[in-house]
Amino acid sequence: MHDPVFLVFTSFPDIATARHIGTELVTRQYAACVNLLPSAESIYRWEGEICQEAEVWAVIKTTRHAMPALESAIRELHPYTCPELVAVEAVGGLPAYLAWVAACVNSPG
Repeated sequence: MHDPVFLVFTSFPDIATARHIGTELVTRQYAACVNLLPSAESIYRWEGEICQEAEVWAVIKTTRHAMPALESAIRELHPYTCPELVAVEAVGGLPAYLAWVAACVNSPG
């Protein structure tokens, strides 16, 4: 049985930042894949103000054991003071794909 796969959601201010951080996550083997979805519109409250911004949304494929390293890298590399980082465990999927994710990610410990 492989390490459980997680889908991690985050957003970036622009495509260059998203590509840079996504590439770093894959290079460091904290993620098997990072899908970038440009042209997202975010409406949110920040420091008491309603904000509306264009962002790039990302879906990161990783494993449970790589989550701490991935979270640390996001904190290190992300330009936002409080970046979005939400993880959801994949409760199903093609076994070969889930095994590929686990094989691509360096799972410390």
